[in-house]
Amino acid sequence: MNGETTIRAVVFDLDGLMFNTEDLYNLVGRELLARRGTVYTQDLAEKMLGRRTPEALQIMIDWHALPDSVEQLTEETQQIMEGLLDGHVRPMPGLTDLLDALCASRRPIGIATSSRRVHATALLSRFRWQDRFRFVLTGEDVQHGKPHPEIYLQASQRIDVPPQEMMVLEDSPVGCQAALAAGAFTVAVPSHVSPHGNVDRRFEGVQLMARSLRDRRIYSALGLHGGLEEPPV
Repeated sequence: MNGETTIRAVVFDLDGLMFNTEDLYNLVGRELLARRGTVYTQDLAEKMLGRRTPEALQIMIDWHALPDSVEQLTEETQQIMEGLLDGHVRPMPGLTDLLDALCASRRPIGIATSSRRVHATALLSRFRWQDRFRFVLTGEDVQHGKPHPEIYLQASQRIDVPPQEMMVLEDSPVGCQAALAAGAFTVAVPSHVSPHGNVDRRFEGVQLMARSLRDRRIYSALGLHGGLEEPPV
């Protein structure tokens, strides 16, 4: 429960929130640019974080004035990523327990990701989780990528609850901005915290800032038992 609002449904982001794929994308980015004699920096990674694949790759192209097209880099990215998934991909801490608790509560859950559908399908099929989710929305299903609220407004319609009764779990600032703009109960689970413990101010406005999906406050907001007591971000 959150005040007088009951959270009736939950929507997950995918990369960096459910799986450690943001780390893999960093490996892909380094390899892509190393092949072109240049460097993948943290500043570039942060600019690309949470964006749809075409938008993220266009940022990379513009950043380094690459001669490649988005289509060329998309195909190359997919090839490199496929080689990394089997040996490196894993669920983020607390994901499995949270999914189990949500399924036991019969609360509907969905996914809203900026990634391509082939990528989302590849991840979920590795863990045989396709049937756990009522829907999977991808960057290919919307005209406007995050931070535009379109994908979460669509999610609200698909899951048949008003946005304010839908919890969204996100790891990126642009994802949180999209969820907040849609009117959802927004939980940030940031992938990266600064060395001083500070979190990007672009997360301002979220209803809850969690250290991981194990955070007991997520369970409490959902009216569920479970989770761990973790220090606040």
